[in-house]
Amino acid sequence: MTENLNDLTHDRDRVAFMEKELRYISGIIKQKGREILNSYTITPPQFIALQWLFEHGDMTIGDLSNKMYLAFSTTTDLVDRMEKNELVVRIREEQDRRVVRIKLLKEGERIIEEVIHKRQDYLQNVLKEFNEDEVEQFSFLLEKLHTNMK
Repeated sequence: MTENLNDLTHDRDRVAFMEKELRYISGIIKQKGREILNSYTITPPQFIALQWLFEHGDMTIGDLSNKMYLAFSTTTDLVDRMEKNELVVRIREEQDRRVVRIKLLKEGERIIEEVIHKRQDYLQNVLKEFNEDEVEQFSFLLEKLHTNMK
């Protein structure tokens, strides 16, 4: 019985360690992302909105606010500024003129692609300390973790 209790404690400690490491990694990624964004005229929330549109296509302000966990009014203000900077455009649906979709424009797409490429370059540099098997295993485990979290 004592061994099982120790295993449980060990598992609890391991999980606590992993949670802390993931939190620290997330913070570093966020900070690095903000450093990269400093070269651009967009804010971190605008980047997140553009990324959603880039990865999932046109969506309504309601859909975008749900994905970003923002109030509808906050998302509307965000889209207003992005539209003013010619990153997105509002398009009314033909079938139902009440429905307005947000479409990513070429400039928004260009910024997203550049920023993501710079983030990938950063990760590539960090992964230089890993051998090929470690990178493959790490990639597999990240995908498995992500799948299990969905």
